[in-house]
Amino acid sequence: MARMENVKHIFQTRACPVSFEIFPPKGDLTLETAREVAGGIARVNPDFISVTYSAAGSGNGRATTAIAAMIQDELGIASVAHLTCVSATPASLEASIADMKARGITTVLALRGDLAPGQEPSRYRFAKDLIPELKDAGFCVGAAAYPEGHITCESDAENIAHLRAKQDAGADFFVTQLAFDNERIYRFLDAADAAGVTAPITCGIMPFMSKS
Repeated sequence: MARMENVKHIFQTRACPVSFEIFPPKGDLTLETAREVAGGIARVNPDFISVTYSAAGSGNGRATTAIAAMIQDELGIASVAHLTCVSATPASLEASIADMKARGITTVLALRGDLAPGQEPSRYRFAKDLIPELKDAGFCVGAAAYPEGHITCESDAENIAHLRAKQDAGADFFVTQLAFDNERIYRFLDAADAAGVTAPITCGIMPFMSKS
């Protein structure tokens, strides 16, 4: 199996990388449907396609990895497999790493994920707790950024501190949550720069879905 270039290399060699994100909601996106969706996206030659992980423990982690592997193996496009830590244990993380490595995945987006109502955090409380183990396993690792703030952060300064902590843990790049206010994005990027965040940050936007 040919090793795909990782996303860190893409950021180093492309002036403005463009990517798309697809998601298997609660595990319902079959591999066949994902193949059709990704095949359509492939026609515009994106730099990479990322595949989200299950929300609130809906259990589609293996679907994420299978779809990410299909994207790179069949379509020849770099892929990013999302991985959340809210329900992770050392054993489950070891299994996820082994599965991704067996399928030739080279880049992972490390995320905290959403806690289900009443759910207690695992030993991996934040994405920054997940990143070192993924780096040790040899992955290129991305993390999330929040230009318009995060629901658990009480201030912009705390938000930026978490961003820097992810970089210090080993994050190679950042992808922002969907952002809708350019001025907020610019202020966020200036604050990140002032805090010493040097990893590239790419902004998430919502494309037009219909004329309405």
